[in-house]
Amino acid sequence: MNELIVTRHDHVLQLTLNRPAARNALNNALLAQLASELETAASDSDISVCVVTGNERFFAAGADLNEMAEKDLPATLNDVRVHLWARINAFNKPLIAAVNGYALGAGCELALLCDVVIAGDNARFGLPEITLGIMPGAGGTQRLIRSVGKSLANKMVLTGESITAQQALQSGLVSDVYPAALTLEYALKQAALMARHSPLALQAAKQALRQSQEVPLQAGLAQERQLFTLLSATEDRREGIDAFLQKRSPVFKGR
Repeated sequence: MNELIVTRHDHVLQLTLNRPAARNALNNALLAQLASELETAASDSDISVCVVTGNERFFAAGADLNEMAEKDLPATLNDVRVHLWARINAFNKPLIAAVNGYALGAGCELALLCDVVIAGDNARFGLPEITLGIMPGAGGTQRLIRSVGKSLANKMVLTGESITAQQALQSGLVSDVYPAALTLEYALKQAALMARHSPLALQAAKQALRQSQEVPLQAGLAQERQLFTLLSATEDRREGIDAFLQKRSPVFKGR
């Protein structure tokens, strides 16, 4: 069985986690496939946006505990997962998570790594590692607090309790909540809307937005202006302005 199903929708790539018997647990093999597909998409000029999703019951219920149980301290220090997560995080185009059901542990961390999270009304997000005598280790403590704020992030991490889709919406973890049966449909619509725009502008905007969470304000403002200036040299920028002035739809070519 293919543990990662790859589907193309024009300029949108859909990546479906497909380990239903394991509740879509993110083992090394699945993370490696995900990283590889994203790297391929990054260099494919025909792909502008990627959507990652699971099934109706599980986005991903965590890491594969069978793999984790086998790792002692030296193995953990040299864990390949660190490099796999870094490869996924390096994806330079918009990445949307369409989440139904449980997004726990590594599954929640994967959603947090995405640029936009769209949730079904049955979704639940949590970092329950503390109940296993461990803690989040793939960005959970760092990205969650930037997403939902200090108090809620501390509560979730230190109690291991999960939150509902509506709580995730109110806290800013997700952008939209839809009926579970429609989650993927709406995520693909959002992806298609993004894909209508200049690929160069999308990538620059993503870079600037990510920098806003990683550097001081003045450094972020300088980076934003640099990227804005670089876009002024592109054909897409001229096409966008010309199309607006001529009252027509732009045709962006990524140049």
